[in-house]
Amino acid sequence: MSNVLLQQFLQSTGAISAAQAAEIATCFQPRKIARHQLLLEAGQVSDTYFFLTQGLLRAFALDPDGTEVTTGLAGPGQVVFEVASFFNRTPSLEYIQALTDCEGWCLSYRQLNELFHARPEFREFGRGILVRGFAALKARMLATITESASARYDKLLRAHPELLLHVPLKYIASYLGITDSSLSRIRKADGKK
Repeated sequence: MSNVLLQQFLQSTGAISAAQAAEIATCFQPRKIARHQLLLEAGQVSDTYFFLTQGLLRAFALDPDGTEVTTGLAGPGQVVFEVASFFNRTPSLEYIQALTDCEGWCLSYRQLNELFHARPEFREFGRGILVRGFAALKARMLATITESASARYDKLLRAHPELLLHVPLKYIASYLGITDSSLSRIRKADGKK
């Protein structure tokens, strides 16, 4: 399995050179996750920092009635892990499940921290990725307040058109914070089947 995408990701914040990225990439282990397999279960401590190169993953939690609520969707080029559980070493409230067969590269919590302490450029990279993730989460949160459901759906499809091919609409609706029937109405109004 080629680690070219991983090396490009490591260079994405500008803190790591091509040569450093090649060295750091050798610390990651290849991993495959079969469709429907869980990368993380609620109650476990998240211990895998997973860079996804192929496939789609979904994060979800259960509401008080036991209904699954999609909290995240990830595709190639994204890091997938439960941040609070991973860094605080506490049991996760979320599940992370493969929607398709997935491939990627991973580090354990211990390995990630060893790299943070040994390589200042990796520490800067990590800070950049966390800031990027926090900004995306804040933008998503504000969009649920300031944008219509239709606008949020259109924005999601423009950014990630592959989702319609592999993600059940009920997961997309849940991710957008709307009901299945609301999403059906939006799609019908937009002429999408």
